[in-house]
Amino acid sequence: MKKIILSIVLGMLFFSNVNAQETNKVEDFKKWQTRFRWVSVLPNESATIGTIGGNVEIGENFIPELDFTYYFTENIAAELILGTTNHDVKVINTALGNVDLGDVWLLPPTLTLQYHFNVNDFKPYVGAGVNYTIFYNADPGAVVDVDYKNGFGYALQLGFDYDLDDTWFLNVDAKYVGLSTDVTVDAGIATVPAEVDINPLLIGFGVGIRF
Repeated sequence: MKKIILSIVLGMLFFSNVNAQETNKVEDFKKWQTRFRWVSVLPNESATIGTIGGNVEIGENFIPELDFTYYFTENIAAELILGTTNHDVKVINTALGNVDLGDVWLLPPTLTLQYHFNVNDFKPYVGAGVNYTIFYNADPGAVVDVDYKNGFGYALQLGFDYDLDDTWFLNVDAKYVGLSTDVTVDAGIATVPAEVDINPLLIGFGVGIRF
């Protein structure tokens, strides 16, 4: 009987130790990371403009970007992307010719859910999520006023991290944001409505840290 009890106790200790090792293995990863990127913002713009017709032209920009990522597991994570960008805007080929609409700032916080593939030091990932863009500090240029409506959009993401060590890594990232806004242009003698698709492609290069 003593031998049986001893065998049971030893067996329980063995399986308890194995389970603890597996649990530690699953949880042995850093759940938070942050990246700093330089990002090229490339609008894929188009517009439907009332009254005067024509199209829209939106300038490109190169901006700093900060993101924070939380890992639920070693493969599944959520990323919050923060940055702000300024763009020159004008309407072209309208009944009134080309009209300068000045510039506007965009604040587009974006949240994506990602899946990470771990291939040694090379860690590619894909993601998808939601974006909410706030337009602010609009300079109307040659017209009296330009009003941009804030709105939601979607985001698709593809990128990879390359580990330098257990803490630091390099990052390359590309995002496509489906973004549209309703615009009202006050030209003084008339008000012109427009539906504008911005749909920017964002290509970033940066460095990150895990903690």
